[in-house]
Amino acid sequence: MGKFNLRYFLLLILVVWSVNVTSEGVIKVNYKFAGSERNLRALKAHDEMRHLRILAGIDLPIGGTGRPDSIGLYFAKIGIGTPPYNYYVQVDTGSDIMWVNCIACQECPRRGYHGLELTLYNPRDSLTGKLIFCGQSFCKDFNGGSVPGCFGNNTCNYKQVYGDGSYSRGSFVEDVVQYDQVSGDLETKSANESVIFGCGASQSGDLISSDEAFDGILGFGKSNSSMLSQLASSGKVKNMFAHCLDGVNGGGIFAIGSVVQPKVNMTPLVPNQPHYNVNMMAVEVGNQFLNLSVDVFMNGENNGVIIDSGTTLAYLPEVIYGPLMKKILSWQPDLKLRTVRDEYTCFKYSGSVDDGFPQVTFHFKNSLSLRVRPHEYLFPYEDLFCIGWQNSANQSRDKWNLTLFGDLVLSNKLVVYDLENQAIGWTEYNCSSSIELKDEITGSVRLVGAHSLSSGSSLTPQMALTFLLLVALLHNYLFNW
Repeated sequence: MGKFNLRYFLLLILVVWSVNVTSEGVIKVNYKFAGSERNLRALKAHDEMRHLRILAGIDLPIGGTGRPDSIGLYFAKIGIGTPPYNYYVQVDTGSDIMWVNCIACQECPRRGYHGLELTLYNPRDSLTGKLIFCGQSFCKDFNGGSVPGCFGNNTCNYKQVYGDGSYSRGSFVEDVVQYDQVSGDLETKSANESVIFGCGASQSGDLISSDEAFDGILGFGKSNSSMLSQLASSGKVKNMFAHCLDGVNGGGIFAIGSVVQPKVNMTPLVPNQPHYNVNMMAVEVGNQFLNLSVDVFMNGENNGVIIDSGTTLAYLPEVIYGPLMKKILSWQPDLKLRTVRDEYTCFKYSGSVDDGFPQVTFHFKNSLSLRVRPHEYLFPYEDLFCIGWQNSANQSRDKWNLTLFGDLVLSNKLVVYDLENQAIGWTEYNCSSSIELKDEITGSVRLVGAHSLSSGSSLTPQMALTFLLLVALLHNYLFNW
């Protein structure tokens, strides 16, 4: 009987210890309940099967800022592997796959954005890590069928290219990803699920810049390869999420689940597009509409407006950019414009930009509008103000002749993505407050609050060794008593 009790005592120690070592840098209340909830699930024989229930939602704490003068980036911290290590990943709704820098990456920096300590993922260091091979269905689905030279037990490779020309290249792996499951008002408990993601062997461009680098990118795009799609297909969550990027204090809210408060007006997604595209109907500057035909927004190569949290600025094709800039600058005809860093149009201005410049309002289907105030599209640079609107036709890649709204437009708004109904919407909101998610099991609502992550240490080798020793000791008592 003594050995039987010791087994569960060791199990409790192991579970509580594993929760505690991953809580650095995350609001403590989020993990206060994780240990007890995990213990309860581990010891109750009548616990529901994991794949037969949908969670109330997932709270993904984020940090960073969308201001281009401070390297505008929003990022999250997630745990990967057994034992878990912390990884800082940029949150990006404009791409699909999740990837982190792998042990094979020689040029990857060890410190990145704001001095974050970065970690190289090694699938061999994880008890639950495994490779994905060419013969597996995920690899075939990702590539749209079999790839020449990729068959059998060859590792399944990927290459993710981004709009600025940077890329990540590596192979797919599968491992346990930890996340914070919403369990009550402003409360979470630790949960996990096996997810397939990229193990990056080489990167380029800003992805390896020590000023802007992260451990990887968390793609929240539409494809079946995204983390969201994988969780939704396993029955873990509803296929919908929301973000509220705080452009004032940094950080904000990023949650997976059904938002019930605040209410958000929605507009349909453009069908058969790889990104979150929506149809824009008109542009209003001050109280005057630009003289543009609907065909400018609906036809041609633009295919609507791409909503992309992984981009900082807002890009418009020449046919919209030219009239917009002309109308904005007409409010201050005596400005002396200059170009900074070969990309920003800037000027000196001593007054209040909100008083001296017009707000810009974009109109979409279903009477949904998006207002951008002067202090949001004008950002300070040294002693100047610079304009965040960019001419997409002047970008280095031909495919950039499109309309793309990044954090300059999305900040300080709750943006809701409903993939089950193929719609997206937003509303102006205080991103330092909280939103309400629906619990799909009980029908009740749960508050999810804002976060602002700072850097924290990953799991150290000493912690990992202690974890493995506890596993070995537990195994001995479980099977040899």
